Amino acid sequence: MHFYKKLYCTLLVTIVSVFNTFGQQKDLDSGRKYSINEITVSGAQSFNEQTVIAFTGLKKGDRIYVPGEKLSAVTKKLWEQNLFSDIAFYVTNIEGENIDLELYIVELPKMNEVSIEGVKKGRIKEIIKDNDLKSGVKITKNLLTTTKNNIVNNLQEKGYYNADVIISTTPEIDSTGIETAKNMKINVIKGERVKVSDIEFIGNEEFSDAKLKRSMKKVKQKNLFRILKRSKYTEELLEEDKVSILKKYKSNGYRDARIVSDTLIIKDDKNVALRLNIEEGKKYYFGNIGFIGNSVYTDNQLRQGLGISKGEVYNGVLLEERIADEKPDAEDLTNLYQNSGYLFSRINPVEVAVRNDTIDFEIRISEGKIAYFDHVTVVGNDKTNDHVIYRELRTRPGQKYSKRNVVRTIRELGQLGYFDPEQLTPNFKNVDANNGTLDMEYSVVEKGASQIELQGGYGGGGFVGTLGLSFNNFSLRNIFNKEAYKPLPMGDGQKLSLRAQGSSYYQTYSLSLTEPWFGGKKPVQLSTSFSHTVQYFYDFRNREADRDQRFLITGGSVGLATRLKWPDDFFTLSQAISFQHYNLQNYNTRLFTFGNGYSNNLAYTIGLSRNNTGTNPIYPTYGSEFAITAKLTPPFSAFSNTDYKALKDRRDVLVAEIQDTGGTVDTQQEIGEIDQERFKFLEYYKIKFKGTWYTQLVDKLVLRSATEFGFLGAYNGDRGIPPFERFFVGGDGLGSYSLDGREVVQLRGYPNQSLSSVDGNTIFNKFSLELRYPITLKQLASIYVLGFAEGGASYDGFRDYDPFGVQRSAGAGLRIFMPAFGLLGIDFGYGFDPILGGNQPNGWETHFILGQQF
Repeated sequence: MHFYKKLYCTLLVTIVSVFNTFGQQKDLDSGRKYSINEITVSGAQSFNEQTVIAFTGLKKGDRIYVPGEKLSAVTKKLWEQNLFSDIAFYVTNIEGENIDLELYIVELPKMNEVSIEGVKKGRIKEIIKDNDLKSGVKITKNLLTTTKNNIVNNLQEKGYYNADVIISTTPEIDSTGIETAKNMKINVIKGERVKVSDIEFIGNEEFSDAKLKRSMKKVKQKNLFRILKRSKYTEELLEEDKVSILKKYKSNGYRDARIVSDTLIIKDDKNVALRLNIEEGKKYYFGNIGFIGNSVYTDNQLRQGLGISKGEVYNGVLLEERIADEKPDAEDLTNLYQNSGYLFSRINPVEVAVRNDTIDFEIRISEGKIAYFDHVTVVGNDKTNDHVIYRELRTRPGQKYSKRNVVRTIRELGQLGYFDPEQLTPNFKNVDANNGTLDMEYSVVEKGASQIELQGGYGGGGFVGTLGLSFNNFSLRNIFNKEAYKPLPMGDGQKLSLRAQGSSYYQTYSLSLTEPWFGGKKPVQLSTSFSHTVQYFYDFRNREADRDQRFLITGGSVGLATRLKWPDDFFTLSQAISFQHYNLQNYNTRLFTFGNGYSNNLAYTIGLSRNNTGTNPIYPTYGSEFAITAKLTPPFSAFSNTDYKALKDRRDVLVAEIQDTGGTVDTQQEIGEIDQERFKFLEYYKIKFKGTWYTQLVDKLVLRSATEFGFLGAYNGDRGIPPFERFFVGGDGLGSYSLDGREVVQLRGYPNQSLSSVDGNTIFNKFSLELRYPITLKQLASIYVLGFAEGGASYDGFRDYDPFGVQRSAGAGLRIFMPAFGLLGIDFGYGFDPILGGNQPNGWETHFILGQQF
């Protein structure tokens, strides 16, 4: 009886509990308002309970709807922290209008260690950095998915089409048995690099398979002789090349051409084939082309700018380029308007009629208002003073907008060398089409403008080293301002250089200062320099210097370079006056017939140059640079009473005597005295020309082509050409260890100065082709590789001159530019011809380029 009574009571309690629970659930389902009695936090997490509760914003006594928007908002807020893998609110008790809540959260696991297999060691650091897989980061599903996708996509871009990545995690358990973090293991399965073994076209009649394959720039068919572009396949690359194929058709009249289908045929793990089905359509021609909406330019002016005539084969690509080219300085209609202030102009070509194979167009123009610059500012310069930047700007407040001037400003700022040219950007601000105004903000990123010059190389028979300091953004006006030394006064755009160069047989010390805006109002560059050299006689056989035989050279120069406005403002006229005093003390060499004596070299140099290369002076991608200079001494013989013909005749007799009988000491001494008289003041003229072109071929691949020519002549044939100012060809160009005016011409693949006579020559020419491709152009270091082919030679007079009878070479090299050290590099050159006195090709030479300019 007692058992049944107990069972009855248990059932009764259970029924009551069920009804109470049912009643509470019914209350919750109805969304009643409750007062929070108590909040607790449970689940796997390391946060302090009170911290979590405080973050939710809920507190005891709050009146909330359960369920309701408040709890939903708190849950969303917690999810947005990306710290938890599970979040839920539970009701643990309801008494009347009071409710107890439990917040259940499970914290996301933290990263402990990452191990990566299947890639090279150097790539491991990149993967960890690129995907932010550092210790302590939360392991989310998004992190796992993104990491896998990034690695796979990167491998597929390199041709590993079947690449896969398996990511697994294992718990890290502490001594108490609690999981504290997880270790991640990434297994990269690269597979084989997939190459395109065959590309097949179906339906093409106008163009052969070979021509269509050449139009594909990204996906290339496998070829043993292809070097610059490897065969690889990705879907993205194929899509780009499909556009290129259609552009080829579109540029040859086939407006309706389309690729009906593309099929990928997997042959094996290493090879795939592509089959493209093309529908060419018919060939079209341009019909009538009219202009609507133009008032600034006449129809004839616009038609001339468009450069397309009725009856020409339809070329949709050309039409788009003549309307709006991607190049910022292109001669298209959009730039024609924008360079005249019409920033808000819109130009749209519209097909208005198609008659058989002829298409009529209307070029519809909305000119809009003329735009004017309201405010022009520069941001980001924390070292360079504002006036140094603002004087280079081609856009001024109140001026008409000109796209050409904006592009030119970017170039000028890049050419200064104070800012990272790859990060120069013009930012359009507050563009107001109604009022016709805009603000222009130029964003710059400072880079190191000072350099420690460490230059070295083997030249003239020994190691030549240079230690120098070059401050390219110096401030001369603050040189006595102690507060400006950080560590030196900088920011005014002047260039100060201090150099010491030497080897075992000479030392050179020089100081130069350049002010690019002399007077502060116009771009007139003032350059001054001073130098002193002590050179000792060097015995190349014994490799010893005789310090009792010395050659002292002291000199200086002052020059002005003015930027011209005609024919355009890329031209610069430069002028300089220089003086060197040569003092020989017991210095007996073949170059000088007098061992004791002196010579003076007073010369005027005038040059005309044009430089429109851009934008990066370290790695120009377009433009050209030309320079022609003439260095002239006064015609001293015209004002002298000295009979130079008699001196020449007497010298010829003495030289013949030496050749016949060997001569005497007195004979040699008399020749020296004659030459001392002839060269007391040097008399000559030197003409030089250099032209360089930069052409962007594909992507960032740039072709640099250059030519150089030099000629040294004499006013008076009886006085002759002096033993100074000569040309020496061959080597790395670092062998100019003497300041006797010699020109050391770089020609890689040969030893230094090995392609000229011992005394130098009076004529030289050089031709050069160089392919360059950048590895990186970042601020910390700009690196590019190059391949070159060049030829050059030197001659004694035009009787021996043969511009195409040159010594040839080819090779490859590497350049690294770091702001603190300048240009560093190495070249491997092969000389195809023998040096003077040889009969076999010179072969391979290694040249180190340290501190030399580009």
